[in-house]
Amino acid sequence: MKQFLSRHFGKLWMGLTYLFLYLPLCFMIVFSFNSTRQDAVFTGFSLRWYEALTRDTKIVDGFWLSLKIATAAGLASAVLATFAAFVLVRYRRFPGRTLFSGMVNAPLVMPEVVIGLSLLLLMVGVQNAFGWPQRGMLTIVLGHTLLGMAYGMVVIQSRLLEMDRAIEEAAMDLGAKPFQVFFLITMPNILPAIFAAYLLAFTLSFDDVVIAEFLSGPGVNTLPQVIFGYARRGINPTIYAAATLLIVSVTLVVIGYSVWVARQTRRREREIAAATRAELAALQAG
Repeated sequence: MKQFLSRHFGKLWMGLTYLFLYLPLCFMIVFSFNSTRQDAVFTGFSLRWYEALTRDTKIVDGFWLSLKIATAAGLASAVLATFAAFVLVRYRRFPGRTLFSGMVNAPLVMPEVVIGLSLLLLMVGVQNAFGWPQRGMLTIVLGHTLLGMAYGMVVIQSRLLEMDRAIEEAAMDLGAKPFQVFFLITMPNILPAIFAAYLLAFTLSFDDVVIAEFLSGPGVNTLPQVIFGYARRGINPTIYAAATLLIVSVTLVVIGYSVWVARQTRRREREIAAATRAELAALQAG
């Protein structure tokens, strides 16, 4: 028994960890097909809660609103995170660099309640001064962009630190201008990291409820807000159906992204191998 545990302890521990993390999700998926509202006894298979989900305008409208907000916040976060990471990695010294780095990284360690309250006070002050923007979709996008940019910058910054700068220097030696080097050399090399930053920001935005609670206006409720409101009033199996669809969607996106990354990696490896063979052939011919 001791030998078995010593050999397979790591696998057992990993299995228990995955069981702890994903068993509740499995139960939720199973009970989304339950024929009654009971959450402790499975009384039979039924799609009634998925049918009820299609008729629930609050959840449907909240889903589309969350999708729009997450898409916009993800794109804005990826763009801003790319430029912020590029500045911090490529320009080691400039006035205010420490302050800039600290401000960009602050949302990583700051509680979301504090971020949401601060943004609420800011938006109210701006609205009182200029009459715009009204709290709603735009203010939520701005708040989620602030949070997503901080996380996305970490991903892109790590990729920039790994990138060989000799490629950029060679391009500049051949006459390329800085913006050409960035868009033709740097951008393609860090594109997978940018896409990963977008997915991370999209997920954070789609999942967020704290900042959305502070920045949403009357009649503007994201899907997490709707689900949270339903959960406070009691168990509603329609929530299980909505969550199951989200889990399936996220799983498909993750699988698709993994397949894309694997194909890109294999393509780059083939190109490197072909370039190496061509170079060796040229050397042998010379």
